Amino acid sequence: MNTTGNANKTSDIHETRPYIPWEQIESFMIDVFEKYGVPREDAKICTDVLLESDRRGIESHGCNRFKPIYLDRIKDGTLLPVTKIDIIKETPTTIVMNANDGMGMVASHDMMNRLIEKAKIYGMAGGAIYNSTHFGIAGYWSGMAEKAGMIGICGTNARPSVAPTFGVEPMMGTNPLTFTMPTDEAFPFNFDCATSIVQNGKIEFYERSGKPTPAGLVVTGDGGTMTDSGEILREMRAGNCALLSIGGLGEETGGYKGYGFTTIVEILSAALTGAPFMKELSGRNADGSKKMFHLGHFFFVINPEFFMGLDTFKETAGGICRGLRASRKAPGAERIYTAGEKEYLAWQDRKDKGVPVGEAIQKEFIALRDECGLDYHFGFED
Repeated sequence: MNTTGNANKTSDIHETRPYIPWEQIESFMIDVFEKYGVPREDAKICTDVLLESDRRGIESHGCNRFKPIYLDRIKDGTLLPVTKIDIIKETPTTIVMNANDGMGMVASHDMMNRLIEKAKIYGMAGGAIYNSTHFGIAGYWSGMAEKAGMIGICGTNARPSVAPTFGVEPMMGTNPLTFTMPTDEAFPFNFDCATSIVQNGKIEFYERSGKPTPAGLVVTGDGGTMTDSGEILREMRAGNCALLSIGGLGEETGGYKGYGFTTIVEILSAALTGAPFMKELSGRNADGSKKMFHLGHFFFVINPEFFMGLDTFKETAGGICRGLRASRKAPGAERIYTAGEKEYLAWQDRKDKGVPVGEAIQKEFIALRDECGLDYHFGFED
């Protein structure tokens, strides 16, 4: 289950957009990152994180964000292409890391590799990063632990866009809280979920696709809602509207629960390192000029071998998932899913096709190719 649940995953049923083969889009994005000053090995990491979103059908965090969230920020100086990692504090089971405003994906990759090695020895490990930047889908990092036969947990704060319950001002980020656990099935249990109903990337995707945002996801200053995706993005940056936490408006539908989870992620992302939080993460100075984002992330790895063993864990986790999917369905429902299943199915459908790209991304890729002087020809140009 992805960053906003199933609503954020794009289905390829009746897909009309052209596809770019995986090998070509991977090579292209690595080359462009490198042209923008990202060292090649780091560019490979960043590209893999972005394309993992597209593999899972989570288009709000895939190649759609390649230019606006990474390349444009490198160009305007709010993201440094070369990542200098400093280990500020380390114990046998913990790490505090300063990413020095470099690529959040590169720092997170280094962090997870270190924590996995610690958890192999001590059973558990935890780390936090500050002075970081957007790190892609949180499920990539918890998934690294799962691939090592462990449980991964992570989260991150973000630029303020979510209002507290009974509030209308954007105060906290969409703040994903993510868990990935190994099972004895072909795919893990992967709960990669923003603590808001919808996240910025999805509204950006709606805006690029010329689609409205469904009503009830955003609260305006007068307590109402809006659906014009472009207007939402503009007004949110101006502080005139905000996203709602999971559960929605007020307490009747449990909005306070999502608000609580959003706050938990904000605290862990900032307080474990003493880093900036909430409005300090806006990416803007008091005069409106751009500045570094200084995001914080946290990561925990748990090794099941230090409990009742990996095989027992996987069998039990798989059994729970199978039991849920086999339970009685609501009238008209075709099937019940468990977290991570739809993403697995998306990959099964896309692995031999590539990444579907709309007109906006096609134009961006052509412009980037020409700007960087690269020799690529895409199938959609024929």
